[in-house]
Amino acid sequence: MKKVILAAFICSTSILFAQQSTENTLIEKIPGIQQHIEQLTSEVNSQKVLIEKQRNTIKELQQNTGKLEEQIKQLNLFVEQNKQQISGVSNNLEKQIKESEEKATQSISQLGGDLQKNRLYWIIATLAILLLGTLMYFFLKKHIKSSQDDVETQIRNTKKSLDDEGLRLDNKLIEVLESQLKVQQEESKGGTTSGTKNIDHSLALKVADEIARMQKNISRMDDDTKGLKPLEKGIERIQANFAANGYEMVNLLNVDYDERMNIDVINFIENDSLPEGKKMITKIIKPQVNYNGILIQRAQVEVSQN
Repeated sequence: MKKVILAAFICSTSILFAQQSTENTLIEKIPGIQQHIEQLTSEVNSQKVLIEKQRNTIKELQQNTGKLEEQIKQLNLFVEQNKQQISGVSNNLEKQIKESEEKATQSISQLGGDLQKNRLYWIIATLAILLLGTLMYFFLKKHIKSSQDDVETQIRNTKKSLDDEGLRLDNKLIEVLESQLKVQQEESKGGTTSGTKNIDHSLALKVADEIARMQKNISRMDDDTKGLKPLEKGIERIQANFAANGYEMVNLLNVDYDERMNIDVINFIENDSLPEGKKMITKIIKPQVNYNGILIQRAQVEVSQN
């Protein structure tokens, strides 16, 4: 019996100790539970605020939806009105097109009749104009040819007259130059010279320039030009006089040009008729003059090249 009581005492004591331990544990957990409850409460409040905002948003959307439905109704009504107007305009256009087609058909038919009536008159008028134009063409062509022949004849006669007058003046100039050369030669014989540098070559150079000009003019004249032969004879006499007094006019016309030549090139002219790379002196502006083999005037020339 004592054992039973002891066992019961021990068992009850163990239960008391266990309950006390559980109560202590629960007391220790109460602050954490209260904190968790506060967090849950805060979250619930946040959810309530969010739900309230969503309710307000839903109300606004419902209001906007109502407005959009009203606008859609108005647009449908506007579209229906436009359909009716377009239908009316289309019917009017079809009616006008039919009327225009009928009027055009009548006008074309009438015009075709008028064209058939007037076609013969147009053909006659066209033939008459062509005939008149042909006659005028041949008349004007003959008149222009006659006028052109007259102008060409006048030009030839004028050129011939100018050439004749030029030759006459050049022949007189040759006589004057010959007399001046004779006077200078007599003066040179009467005085004494101490060398080439003391001799006055101005007259000789002037005569050389004139001879070059005359030779250029002669090259453009016909052989039967009146007064040409006496001028050529006069030029030969002056050249002979030059040679007798130590002067020499170097003929550079149609000579191949070399950059080493002691001459002045005034101008280069392109000439496709020359062989490629060829350069030739084709015009003498001032002739080259030597005295006793010494250059006293450099030539001025024009060179053609390709």
